[in-house]
Amino acid sequence: MRYRFKGIKTNIDVPMSELPDIAAAKLRIPVSVMKNFEVRRKSVDSRKKPYIQYVYTVDFDADRKLRIPKKLSADISTVDVESERLLPPSPGSSLLGHRPVVVGMGPAGLFAALELAKSGYRPLVLERGPAMEGRIEAVERFRKDRILDPEANMLFGEGGAGTFSDGKIGTGIKDSLIRDVLREFRDAGAGDDIMYLAKPHIGTDVLREVIVNIRKKIEIFGGEILFDTKLESLVLKDGRLKAVDIVRKNASAAERVTTDVLILAIGHSARDTFSMIYASGLNMQQKPFSIGVRMEHPQALIDEAQYGRENACKLPPADYRINHKASNGRGVYSFCMCPGGEVVVCSTKDGELCVNGMSNRKRDSGTANSGILCDVRTEDFGSDDVLAGVRFQEKYERLAFVNGGGDFTAPACSMEDFLSEAPGAAKVTDSLPDFAAEAIREAVPEFARRIHGYDDPAAVVTAVETRSSSPVRIIRDESGESNIKGVYPAGEGAGYAGGITSAACDGIRAAWHIIEKYRLPQQDL
Repeated sequence: MRYRFKGIKTNIDVPMSELPDIAAAKLRIPVSVMKNFEVRRKSVDSRKKPYIQYVYTVDFDADRKLRIPKKLSADISTVDVESERLLPPSPGSSLLGHRPVVVGMGPAGLFAALELAKSGYRPLVLERGPAMEGRIEAVERFRKDRILDPEANMLFGEGGAGTFSDGKIGTGIKDSLIRDVLREFRDAGAGDDIMYLAKPHIGTDVLREVIVNIRKKIEIFGGEILFDTKLESLVLKDGRLKAVDIVRKNASAAERVTTDVLILAIGHSARDTFSMIYASGLNMQQKPFSIGVRMEHPQALIDEAQYGRENACKLPPADYRINHKASNGRGVYSFCMCPGGEVVVCSTKDGELCVNGMSNRKRDSGTANSGILCDVRTEDFGSDDVLAGVRFQEKYERLAFVNGGGDFTAPACSMEDFLSEAPGAAKVTDSLPDFAAEAIREAVPEFARRIHGYDDPAAVVTAVETRSSSPVRIIRDESGESNIKGVYPAGEGAGYAGGITSAACDGIRAAWHIIEKYRLPQQDL
């Protein structure tokens, strides 16, 4: 019988190795009774500073039914761990005549391809950017010399946009696939702690290796990946996908690949592909998103505010999550907070500038940064055009490029100038819609009431963050299919996920929709 014990609290100085003894003492049983002891969750309770505790949930097996102390009855339950895991569906009845194609190698495409490959479907994966090594070289060249490659950058290439970020894999969704996703990351080298930390992250330095290991696994199971290869067009007949035209880097002409099904996992920044698929007749709609800035503070300031001075040096770099409803009706909130990280320019086109946050595994830069974003509504777009949200993003990215000096230097100012609307803040505020600058400025003093020192005059405010989510949604039905039969939109770009883990889950489900409908022929595809 397997038990789950929640709410075990310890002092932050108590090592995890003592948890079995602590749990046994609370249950009034010998520690030897507990088998296969596993930490299921670890979080920090900092509500009563300076008395901060770790809070654990653990699982263990017992060969007999335990007598649970009455005061612990609400914290102990039996669990069937195997029943929590979902299995791929059995193959459907329709014959799949050609290999499935997966477009995009961010988390959704990566996990869709892995699931198809493990089930024997030998997917062909198209990634417009390069493999990891070439992508890292392109990013380093851009950061050093400001020479942008539109196809190899912070957002395009193996691993997708999340590769050059903090590598957060926590998620707010409830999905039985989450632990399967975490296991794949762990087995690919992300570390055991991602299985139990309440706010797990991998770090961009480690994530680069993890992504490559997952790609190699896809190849071992028969998948094929074409890097530097862009989806040029969909070939349709009677409302059904028949083939795709692809263009390889430096090729003189497009190639045609015949396929029955395609998983469209293009990410939130493939704006040219949005235009192509819309022109092809895919049903799409506008989707709200957010716009804002990155705010940077000394990590020590955030640590002390969150943990208290006594504990700041004993705990991992602190993060935060804050929000405010501004008087103009706009919501302002923190997004993708990066402890011990840095602000990076993540442009994908010359003449346009946007920023994001990035952290390594150790989060040891000494600086904390977070997106502070304001909601953008579809009525702000000023047009009924499905792609009007893209144009909205482009407008402010062009302003930020010019305001930063036209060389991919992000416009920045001090918090003091930003809050006082001093002339030095103009390059930042002029890179934002008026409603966003107004709402964010109002929110900072409210944030400072919750995080002491947040309004630090020397804190740095950098514009502009526009790529928090996709500005469109590609419509799909309950079976995951678009109005064009054979096309399965998935992930962040399609408007159905928000982060690495949720996108990965969505990619798995897209693969399952295909498996559920199609069976393989007897011979190899």
